[in-house]
Amino acid sequence: MKTTYTKSVDADKKWHIVNLKGLTLGRVSTEIANILMGKTKPTYSTSQDMGDFVIAINSKNVKLTGNKLKDKLYRKHTGHMGGLREITAEKLLDKDPTQIIKHAVKGMLPKGVLGRAMFKKLKVYSGSEHPHSAQNPQELQL
Repeated sequence: MKTTYTKSVDADKKWHIVNLKGLTLGRVSTEIANILMGKTKPTYSTSQDMGDFVIAINSKNVKLTGNKLKDKLYRKHTGHMGGLREITAEKLLDKDPTQIIKHAVKGMLPKGVLGRAMFKKLKVYSGSEHPHSAQNPQELQL
């Protein structure tokens, strides 16, 4: 029995575009994370970056269900005494809507070097304009 092992540099990387207008944050984040990891391909391997590139547009129009806009907190610490900073999802959506998508998808990717490499293939834009038209992205229906 021979096992074939595909090299990630040999894999063909495609570009997908996702319109987030009116979609739920958690449901679309899992789909994007699966595409970034390559779980939708038959050549998926947990130890290699086999995923495709994803362009997410209209992130300012993403929906959060329930009371998450007011109740969900995004926290970070500066490292100094009393340096805990927190912001609600509603304020973060007004300030920088791309960060909500990035935070949700990054939490679903593997931790470590491989996960950071996968995360670099995600491009998020708050409006409908993006500079990746030369890559001929395919529309992805979720």
